[in-house]
Amino acid sequence: MKAFLREILVTALLALALFLGIQATVQSFVVVGISMEPSFYEGQRLLVSKVAYYLGEPKRGDVIVFQPFDNQHEDYIKRIIALPGDEVEVRKNTVYVNGSPLYETYINDLPEYTMKSTTVPANSYFVLGDNRNHSNDSHSGWFVPRQNIVGKVWLSIWPPQKWGLAPHYNLSSQIKAGFNPVILVSG
Repeated sequence: MKAFLREILVTALLALALFLGIQATVQSFVVVGISMEPSFYEGQRLLVSKVAYYLGEPKRGDVIVFQPFDNQHEDYIKRIIALPGDEVEVRKNTVYVNGSPLYETYINDLPEYTMKSTTVPANSYFVLGDNRNHSNDSHSGWFVPRQNIVGKVWLSIWPPQKWGLAPHYNLSSQIKAGFNPVILVSG
């Protein structure tokens, strides 16, 4: 009887440790709104790695979940476009980082707004929604402080047709190389 009770106690403690470990490293979020279309849709359920940025720094192109500075009760999802110290602007329907245009294959519509050149403050990030013209994001004049980042979007788990790793893009290589996209116009 003692051995049986000990087994139950050990099993319960292991289950509790596993539960706490998962809660500390991964969190589930549901996408609300259209600001990240076509990458993520309303109602899509995502797993977010809460430890990703303990192991490395956020990068351009990462999709993150964060707490906005003005509303600590709702989490936002956006894509990191510029890092601390970067200069970013939007003109002629194009986002520029450090003077280089971004070639963004993950957006449907080019931004229909302009934003004067600004430098991202230390320990902050410039983020945009993939649905450029329907997103409350950094082009409105705010940045994401490092401490407000909840984690990096890792996996889509619902609906089943969207299962898979989250789409992240390496925007840094475009900027370093001074990437200039070729734009084809059809008749």
